[in-house]
Amino acid sequence: MSVHTFRSELILGGQKSGKSRRAEQLAADWLAASPAHRAVFIATAQPWDEEMCARIARHQSDRAERVPGMETVEEPLRLAEAIRQHSRADTLVVVDCLTLWLTNLLMPADFEEKRPAAQEVAAPVAIFLEAITQAPGPLVLVGNEIGLGVIPLGREVRAFVDALGSLNQQVAQRCQRVTLMAAGLPLSLKGAA
Repeated sequence: MSVHTFRSELILGGQKSGKSRRAEQLAADWLAASPAHRAVFIATAQPWDEEMCARIARHQSDRAERVPGMETVEEPLRLAEAIRQHSRADTLVVVDCLTLWLTNLLMPADFEEKRPAAQEVAAPVAIFLEAITQAPGPLVLVGNEIGLGVIPLGREVRAFVDALGSLNQQVAQRCQRVTLMAAGLPLSLKGAA
């Protein structure tokens, strides 16, 4: 798995499918290839409850052990700005994950008070898509594929599944490689993995 043969990769899969591990391995390979290389991990998760706080702490610890040279930046909403700030020719940027980022846009903390309008979400998505197209360095984008199951109950859940499917398609069009992870194994959907 060489990061030198691509500019961008979208890694999709279900929960615990190996998506983040693949992204971390790509970052480790990038760092090992040259002492001039840097890697930045942009985390989109937010610690909403105790379980999520523990999960985030565990992921941070595991990531620091597996890829000790990778810097972590937490950015739950302004993803395009974070990519623009950190992407350089010598820096691989990992974004994990697009699903949580979209969740943060569609279901903000004040969700009960103010439901975001479609155009409010469309603008940050368009800006993000432009940022990944213009990034000067390699990008690894991680997201969930949740549209393989039964049609979910509830209008809001169906709308989220549709929005995520649309986001994944738009990102896949802009990435050189797309990989589907299942049981820790990569399946190349676009480009050579």
